[in-house]
Amino acid sequence: MLCPLCSHQTKVLESRGSHLNPSIRRRRQCLICNFRFSTREEIEILDLTVIKRNGTQEAYSQEKLTDGIKKSLHKRGLPSEKFKKLISDIERDIHIKAKNNAISAEIIGEIVMKYLKECDTVAYVRFASVYRDFKDPEDFAREIKKLSDTPPPIPS
Repeated sequence: MLCPLCSHQTKVLESRGSHLNPSIRRRRQCLICNFRFSTREEIEILDLTVIKRNGTQEAYSQEKLTDGIKKSLHKRGLPSEKFKKLISDIERDIHIKAKNNAISAEIIGEIVMKYLKECDTVAYVRFASVYRDFKDPEDFAREIKKLSDTPPPIPS
């Protein structure tokens, strides 16, 4: 990495990761001017194609995934570190389930719902209502009934 002040090479002084945060923070120092600064390194999924329900294909977009999950978690109070971990865990499963650098939107939706069900049941119902295209209040009632019939997850 180049120094933001003098554009010369830098060295890493320290790296820190966290089990809650999927990014790595690196403390750096310029070899010439000794300027110190921090950077963050995050995983990015590249070259993944999403096959939509109508058969069209598009490039995977973390922003699209993140926006949909943010909408379902709106005003639910999930800390940003846990949100980042949630996205990281979902993306890890997407990458594992992808075949030949392609995955169906249906599989992505099921992965998201699995994690939201464990994280926040209200967000899960919100997401499911859009993903499964609920038409009337009975659809919500059926989904909530399924949730109440399911035993709570065992804390890890």
